[in-house]
Amino acid sequence: MIDQAHLRERNQALFGVDDAWLQKHREEALEPDLAIVDPHHHLWDRGAPYLFNDYLADIGSGHNICASVFVQCDAMYRVDGDPDLAPVGETEFVNGIAAMSASGAYGSARVCAGIVGFAELRLGDRVDVVLEAHLRAAGDRFKGIRGRSVWDADPTIKGSSQDFPKGLLLDAGFRRGYARLVRYNLSFDAWLFHPQLPELADLAGSFPDTPVVLDHIGAPLAVGVYAGRRDDIFVDWKRNLTDLARRPNVSVKLGGLAMHLFGFDLDAAHRPEPADSEEIARLWRPYIETCIEIFGVERCMFESNFPVDKRGVSYGVLWNAFKRIAAGYSASEKAALFRETACRTYRLVLPR
Repeated sequence: MIDQAHLRERNQALFGVDDAWLQKHREEALEPDLAIVDPHHHLWDRGAPYLFNDYLADIGSGHNICASVFVQCDAMYRVDGDPDLAPVGETEFVNGIAAMSASGAYGSARVCAGIVGFAELRLGDRVDVVLEAHLRAAGDRFKGIRGRSVWDADPTIKGSSQDFPKGLLLDAGFRRGYARLVRYNLSFDAWLFHPQLPELADLAGSFPDTPVVLDHIGAPLAVGVYAGRRDDIFVDWKRNLTDLARRPNVSVKLGGLAMHLFGFDLDAAHRPEPADSEEIARLWRPYIETCIEIFGVERCMFESNFPVDKRGVSYGVLWNAFKRIAAGYSASEKAALFRETACRTYRLVLPR
């Protein structure tokens, strides 16, 4: 059972947002008609709550957000019954929000049109019960499972409200459960650190029929023992990313770079005012362009990672930065990066 008090404490430390500080810099949306599917955001009611109305306020910043995908974050897990089924509570919670959004009463954006949840894959064949419960709870909206395997020998580096064992993606029990995803046409979102990319490459290659989505560009770390080594880490990250891309079932989310793990120090603790979109684009461009160069636009999608990235950048400025980075791409390439890859990956059917 998840210790909710511990989660609240950890998330407040990791994801605290200073709204007054963010309001010190605002921008008009660039290319406001460009259709966007935000393929990675969270909703929760703990620590600093971030719920449907909070996300609606953020996407109302002038960009044309037409749909979103909710990604697992330990929200609203069940406290009663079989603990293996606890994560189904999150899907029930989010599916209700998706139904509210689908009514059209809250705007044209279809929030949570796709849902990525959690199931303990180390259950092996027994995970079928959990996967089927998710599908009963959300039907076609349920698209996949997120697996967090973030681990590093430096214990000061934290990428989750929970701790995970070394080598989780290589674990035989985990892989028995992972093998069940294809039966239900479900994808796998992977959240890990850059030294773990070879483990994901092995997993993706071993199960080529299961779509894999690499979250947050594979997190090239710049904190803890990796601080001050950005150039060397970039070389290692790019090499392993290139190898991972040889698995055609893998795509990558372009975002998450406002997290403390990337070492850009964009939050209020490090800056008197927020960075503008030009500065952010300059800082992030080498990483994002490298991903696009390696994977191609058809396997890359921009993501908000809100409210986690909100610690360092507002929603409007974030998408302006992405649009600046993509300014030199063709209309069809932009369509892939901002909408089509996400729709195809998560099998979203949206009105044109």
